[in-house]
Amino acid sequence: MGDYDKGLATRRKILGDAWVDRSLQNLNDFNSEFQNFITRYVWDEVWNRPAIDHKTRRYMVLSTMMALGRWEEWRLHVGAAIRAGFTKDDIKEIIIQQAVYCGVATGNHATAEAQRVFDEMKI
Repeated sequence: MGDYDKGLATRRKILGDAWVDRSLQNLNDFNSEFQNFITRYVWDEVWNRPAIDHKTRRYMVLSTMMALGRWEEWRLHVGAAIRAGFTKDDIKEIIIQQAVYCGVATGNHATAEAQRVFDEMKI
C-alpha cells in the first residue's frame, strides 16, 4: 500500500497545512489507524496515480461531494481548490453542471455553502 510520507505531502498540498495539522493533533487510539490508512491509500495511492492530474481530481471530488450532499467535505474542498488557483467562476461552473444532474435544490445549497467559504476566505 502507499507511502505515508508521500501521502502526507499530497494531503498537505491539496488540503493545506492548517487542516492537516489539526487532523494530526486530533489523533488518538481510535482514529490513528484510519488516518494512517487514508494518508497512505487515498492521498498517495489514489491521488498520485499519473493518469489524472490533481486539478481534474479536484473537479471530480467537488462534483462527488456535491452529488452526495457531503457539505463539510464540499466546503473543505472548495477552500482547497480556491487556494490551489481555482476561481469563484470555476466553482460556479461545477455547481451549474452538477445542478443539472443532482437537482436545482442541491445546486442552490452548494451555492450557499460555497459562498460561506468565500466569505470566510474574504474573497
